[in-house]
Amino acid sequence: MIRPTNLTNTLMLMLLLGTSATLAGALGMLLMSSVVVAVYGACIGPLRSRLSGNNLMLASLLLAATLTSCANILAQRWALQWQQSIGIYAGLIALQCVVLEYNGFFGQAFGLRLTFFVLSSGLLLALAVLRELFGQGHIGRGLSEHWQGLVLLSDGLHLLTLVPGAFIVLGLLLAARQAWTRSTALSKETHHP
Repeated sequence: MIRPTNLTNTLMLMLLLGTSATLAGALGMLLMSSVVVAVYGACIGPLRSRLSGNNLMLASLLLAATLTSCANILAQRWALQWQQSIGIYAGLIALQCVVLEYNGFFGQAFGLRLTFFVLSSGLLLALAVLRELFGQGHIGRGLSEHWQGLVLLSDGLHLLTLVPGAFIVLGLLLAARQAWTRSTALSKETHHP
């Protein structure tokens, strides 16, 4: 079972790091993956009771690949520029669906699934904002063709827009989370003389 605080085995690191270079890319991938995972969850439910073992895995794989391909075609139709820059990662959404199915994600209570979605979406958006802000010096430039974004720095650190920079930012976020939880745990301890 997937717990909301335990993102291991389901966090698609390549999808997270590859699509978080810009806020526009992260928002687009978040929208696309949310729709595909939600439709997949609704469609696989009736099949789960009729199939088992390898047949269920094959049906899961075919359904996820079909839904992801349809979403990718729709992205080509309505957002070609975004799809060309981020579309290479779209196929990983199908893998994400299969991994979630294999780990029992769709059998959990709605509250646990929603918590997991909020945590993983928050991580993706936080990583995208930090990478775009410190890597390019602005936030939201690609969200609209008429809006130039919010410029906060004159120049950014280009390394952060690349995948190695994404590893650095992710490592810093994980270190900050570890420091936060450790300081919270230490403040809860009581000392008795």
